[in-house]
Amino acid sequence: MRTTIDGAGRVVIPKPIRDRLGLEAGGSVEIRERDGLLELVPAASAMSLERRSGGLVAVPAEPLPPLTDAMVRATIEGTRR
Repeated sequence: MRTTIDGAGRVVIPKPIRDRLGLEAGGSVEIRERDGLLELVPAASAMSLERRSGGLVAVPAEPLPPLTDAMVRATIEGTRR
């Protein structure tokens, strides 16, 4: 997919990609330069571990968007390649 860079240096991530990756307005991404390429990676969510019902549970520092079937399928497909 091709997109453009505007005068302020902003890049629009096409909607199909945002949907597949669960990216929403106001969300954070990490940007890296590696071997002449740019990588945009969804930023990791801060988590803490809490003991609940006899086990440890990862609890996000901020509310996360709901996990959808499409997101799970895309993740599974991505690991198969």
